[in-house]
Amino acid sequence: MTAIDSVETPSGKGAGDENFPVGSWLLPAKLRPHVAVFYAYARAIDDIADNPALAPEDKISRLEGFSRAISGAEIQDPAYEKAHRMRASLGRTHIPTTHCTDLIAAFKQDATKLRYRDWQELMQYCDRSASPVGRYLLDLHGESKSGYVESDALCNALQVLNHLQDCKVDYLQLNRVYLPETWLEEAGSSVEDLAAPAASPGLRRVIDRCLDGVEELLVSARRLPAVLGSRFLAMETAVIVAIAERLAQQLRHRDPLAERVVLSKAAYLSCFLKGVARVLL
Repeated sequence: MTAIDSVETPSGKGAGDENFPVGSWLLPAKLRPHVAVFYAYARAIDDIADNPALAPEDKISRLEGFSRAISGAEIQDPAYEKAHRMRASLGRTHIPTTHCTDLIAAFKQDATKLRYRDWQELMQYCDRSASPVGRYLLDLHGESKSGYVESDALCNALQVLNHLQDCKVDYLQLNRVYLPETWLEEAGSSVEDLAAPAASPGLRRVIDRCLDGVEELLVSARRLPAVLGSRFLAMETAVIVAIAERLAQQLRHRDPLAERVVLSKAAYLSCFLKGVARVLL
């Protein structure tokens, strides 16, 4: 077992498993390597947090090691190679470590926090688990921080959509539930309903309520392409908005307990064309 293997716990997921394009050709070629380094770093720490075989204290210990490597307190341990590469990339692009450390804070929370009381508490989590991704991309492209508002809305919408896609497996494998407890109670449902072959009427109401929240976030997110200086990033963002819209629509009509709700290749292509056209036209 290598030093890296002793800390990282690769899930086998890659860029192709995400709901959004990672480092696509729409982004400037000189920036794509930095995006790839950021994705590899984020995937490594996310896999640790989502590994059902690790105890919470073990997850936190491994994540704290990544935090030390990102800050520069640890610069030699090869077990944290992805963090070392990330720190070097941040140095070259003059981007602060905040986005990377916010992700670590969120994933440490995932190790111990298994329930979310209400939508506001869930959004506070998303502000650290999802928003840093968009903020990093804006900083990498030299965009104004004023775009953080719309970027946060888009990233948080994508995070909730991912939570809905994985609501059953998250519960069964990790006993982790992101659906707001107050909404479950009001709908006469419970977390145990997530183990059923299909969503109960009450659980369906909660899923739809989460999708209502996603739609509110997308109202702000749709403004993001127009406030960006980079036309290429604007097109990339418009594509991601289109993907979020299509996935939200699919989750309205399909049951994430009965099937894995994902977009087809044809749907992704349609979203790509739609997003690019929104910017060009």
